Amino acid sequence: MSSLVIFDTSIFIDHLRTGCHKERIDAINGLIRTSSVVLAELWRGATKPAEQTFLKQLERNHPLLSPTEKNWLESGHLLGKMRVDKGFVPDKLRDLHFDVLIALTARTTGARLITSNRSDFELIKSYRDFRLEIW
Repeated sequence: MSSLVIFDTSIFIDHLRTGCHKERIDAINGLIRTSSVVLAELWRGATKPAEQTFLKQLERNHPLLSPTEKNWLESGHLLGKMRVDKGFVPDKLRDLHFDVLIALTARTTGARLITSNRSDFELIKSYRDFRLEIW
């Protein structure tokens, strides 16, 4: 059975801006799934017709994975712990929230999460283990 792969928002942004991950994305080993959180983040910033076309194809070609109720509740607990441990201000916690949800969704489904956002996802991984690959 092939493993599941979720790309973080950062990979798609890099890909749309520079195409730098095209060969690696094309060569990926595993079943690609799209995080509904990632898709929402991308739609929020999609202003060009080519970006919107890409997102429509992403929606159409790869099944969506969404955070569960348990993931949402756990994300709040983790962010509260990070606030206490790291002294993060509300803006930083808000910035991390979607990343935590993406990571917890990957953990729940056993998917490998691929990102270029090393610092935030390694921080999250220090609180909850999940399969992480940094590009």
